[in-house]
Amino acid sequence: MPPDQRTLDHLSLSRDEYARIVDLLDREPTDVELGMFGALWSEHCGYKNSRPLLKTFPGDGTAVLTKAGEENAGVVDIGDGLAVAFKIESHNHPSAIEPYEGAATGVGGIVRDIFAMGARPIALLDSLRFGPLQPDAETPREVAARNRHLFTGVVAGIAGYGNCIGIPTVGGEVGFSPSYSGNPLVNAMCIGVGRIDRLVKARADGPGNLLMLVGADTGRDGIHGATFASVELDESSAERRPAVQVGNPFLEKLLMEACVQLTGEHGDWIVGLQDLGAAGLTSASVECAAKAGTGIIVDVAKVPRRESGMTPYEVMLSESQERMLVIVKPQHEADVRAHFEHWELHCATIGIVTDDRLVRIRDGDVEVARAEARLMTDAPAYVRDAERPRWLSDLQAFDFATLRNLGSGDGRVDGAKPHSGSSTRGASGPAGGVRRTESGPGPRPDDVLLALLALPEIASKRSVWRQYDHQVGTNTVVGPGSDAAVIRIKGTAKAIAASTDGNAAYTYLDPYAGGAIAVAEAARNVACSGARPLAMTNCLNFGNPEKPAAYFQLKEAIRGMADAARALAVPVISGNVSLYNEANGEAIWPTPVVGVVGLLEDAARAVPSRFCCEEALVFAVGAEPETSDLAGSEYLRLTQGRVAGRPRIDLAVAERLQRLLLAAASEGLLRSAHDVSTGGLAVALAECCLGGIGVAGDDALPLARRLDAALFGETQSRVVVSCDPAHAGRVRRIADAQALPLVRLGTTGGDHLRFGPLDVAIDALSAAYEGGLPAALG
Repeated sequence: MPPDQRTLDHLSLSRDEYARIVDLLDREPTDVELGMFGALWSEHCGYKNSRPLLKTFPGDGTAVLTKAGEENAGVVDIGDGLAVAFKIESHNHPSAIEPYEGAATGVGGIVRDIFAMGARPIALLDSLRFGPLQPDAETPREVAARNRHLFTGVVAGIAGYGNCIGIPTVGGEVGFSPSYSGNPLVNAMCIGVGRIDRLVKARADGPGNLLMLVGADTGRDGIHGATFASVELDESSAERRPAVQVGNPFLEKLLMEACVQLTGEHGDWIVGLQDLGAAGLTSASVECAAKAGTGIIVDVAKVPRRESGMTPYEVMLSESQERMLVIVKPQHEADVRAHFEHWELHCATIGIVTDDRLVRIRDGDVEVARAEARLMTDAPAYVRDAERPRWLSDLQAFDFATLRNLGSGDGRVDGAKPHSGSSTRGASGPAGGVRRTESGPGPRPDDVLLALLALPEIASKRSVWRQYDHQVGTNTVVGPGSDAAVIRIKGTAKAIAASTDGNAAYTYLDPYAGGAIAVAEAARNVACSGARPLAMTNCLNFGNPEKPAAYFQLKEAIRGMADAARALAVPVISGNVSLYNEANGEAIWPTPVVGVVGLLEDAARAVPSRFCCEEALVFAVGAEPETSDLAGSEYLRLTQGRVAGRPRIDLAVAERLQRLLLAAASEGLLRSAHDVSTGGLAVALAECCLGGIGVAGDDALPLARRLDAALFGETQSRVVVSCDPAHAGRVRRIADAQALPLVRLGTTGGDHLRFGPLDVAIDALSAAYEGGLPAALG
């Protein structure tokens, strides 16, 4: 009997998709088969709405060893027989229901993806988004209170899991907008290092090889987690609480060490390794068989359980954490079992690889599912209608000439408290907190700078990352708070640099430009550290793709990201798509998050982002500022309470700037490098001063026609660098060779930021910057 619509909705299947399953099987599916198809055909596992778009990403590169989607993580060659594996994934919906466990198990899952490759995880980064932390015009008091609850729970979950397993959380970002109030974003990235000749694939090769399940016993937690991640959130979402997994980081630590040792010392005992993440045993076993072109027999009666009375359906779809599927050569079954028992891990043989390409699930002597592996993994692919939103043209056409320019010192910025981290969804209406005066001179630049530094969007995230152990493992060269984290590779002079970036306001205003900017900024941050960007991973957080406006945003953002990836030679080697990020019909801002990893041949040449010595010359290099750089800026949100304009980026300039940074760093010319991004040039200079060394601007400053755009416009592909006076000529010659303007801004020294009309003590800058987020949290 066909299932009712409620059942199909719970499985994230349409009526047409159910009919297709019946056609493929030539019969009605069993309950177990239907659950397995639903999980594997969900957006979370099957990428049915995004797969055609993802094919446009460039994936080839001289250092690339894997193709995106083929393995648990992407892998690049860093020389000396070593490889770096990395990936970013989302755990958005679970974190909206159970913030601590949702975030914690998101960390656990991405860590398993890395050691499933045979690499040792050495670093974590995260990219987080929340609604405003304090009430404002768009955020009622109870909503702000829930946002604070989600914020503290997510941060605690990341810290609790990462600290326990001994992997440093070395970087990340946090953003705020009312669009995330009902649907926070939790994206976790993990990086690992391993030997190329010891990497492992997630394939069930070799008929006769055994399927062994290792780690935690299977329970009812996480059932339908994959399909839960493929639907919108609404008032009934709390009923899905059982779909949120529960983690045990201490068990994960044992599992990680056991698997790393197994692949490193006894790799010839096994042919494949796969973690049990979304869709649990269903995804792990079926996808391994499909990739290898083989079949499998799984007996669920042999799966160790921690709850009595579990059905085959529940066993196959459970997403209990800390479990791995190992494809073992039969002659080494006892060796593998003894190895895991040495680590006090439960290990059970639950199946066998066959040569008939069939997935057969048994419960003892009773067969409960039978289908070809490729049918289960070959989810339908949809190319949806894309429609540019009508409101977008009005936002992009905003006339910045209507804005009152900054005052010369007798204006003021209203508002006595730091901004709550809010922003508007649309084109008009103040966002709350500080804003411009309605008459008289414009606000004073000093006041604007201090107000911007206190915004949770810009302010120090020290209260977040101080909860993370970012030094465990003793490999962290540069940790949180810098443009990019830098982690040394033990036993070599090398280091890797990594950054996660994404600005949803830009993508909201222009999806193509926003996607391109996300890639360019992540690559630029890595280049600022002196590292050569090698490749990227991404997490695409968007709304319901069945809505034409949301699909337009997804399609255009991917197009922009692909163009930027090609221009900057950063191929896409892994990633994740998280769609249906909507709460009660309201979509989040489109949020592509990009993680870029780069290589430093000499860790000692890592370039800091803050001024580190006095009497160094300070320059701005890259694109020249324009009034349009106020588009989507924090300045506009702060002073006007609106998000408007059309962001821009010249990818040719971005590529030449990257070349300049790498050339200057390789020659040891730079004392510091910090990119101009959120908050503009003034905020970038202030952040450079926060190490305790100020800057004195030159008398004749080449500021743009509009002072607000010059100071607070978020010009893309621009970096603040400092160098010894003796090296200034060489830096200028490199800039000339790349046809990039190099503008002298001043000289480091003193305890003030003095630049143009700005004159602020470092102590005041630090107080605003360090106090913003704690004040918003109350």
